[in-house]
Amino acid sequence: MKLTVVLLAVSLLGEGAAFAADPPPAETQIAAAVLAAPEERRPDATVLGYDGKGTLVTLRKGTNDLVCLADNPAEDGFSAACYHKDLEPFMARGRELTAKGITGRQRNEIRWQEIESGKLPMSREPRMLYVLTGKTFDASTGQVVEAYLRWVIYVPFATTQSTGFSTKAAPGAPWLMDAGTAGAHVMISPPRPKP
Repeated sequence: MKLTVVLLAVSLLGEGAAFAADPPPAETQIAAAVLAAPEERRPDATVLGYDGKGTLVTLRKGTNDLVCLADNPAEDGFSAACYHKDLEPFMARGRELTAKGITGRQRNEIRWQEIESGKLPMSREPRMLYVLTGKTFDASTGQVVEAYLRWVIYVPFATTQSTGFSTKAAPGAPWLMDAGTAGAHVMISPPRPKP
């Protein structure tokens, strides 16, 4: 959602418009983005972040199978994600549709139809997404303030019958969202820490 809003704003402002907030230096964006990934995977992940115009660029080319997306400085709060490189076409298409003002269920259904038709590549094997949110990133400590990490496992076309997962959310329990679709995924959201 956060990325959705900023990409839409950037597209409406036009190519030459100034970015609403100056992004941190590339090193800071990289340090913050990789916190979403398991520690042993961080050094070799590719990192996408923002330049001064709000354009998403590659800040670091990695050597493993993870792509990390840095926090968007034009948005309140902190949100970074790391995902298997096979999910990049799906994620990039989502960003493209958002920039055109297509969001929510409609955006998902377009991508799902494109996967079913073979236009949009999507692995049929499970693929991981890590999402780290919080209040802000403190560059002096290298930590996200009020950090909350959740996990998403994409399992296209999975159903309750094929996986055994419930389709009902329960606190801390894994569950299957968008069952039977090309975007089916297992959500794992641990309880939030008490303030």
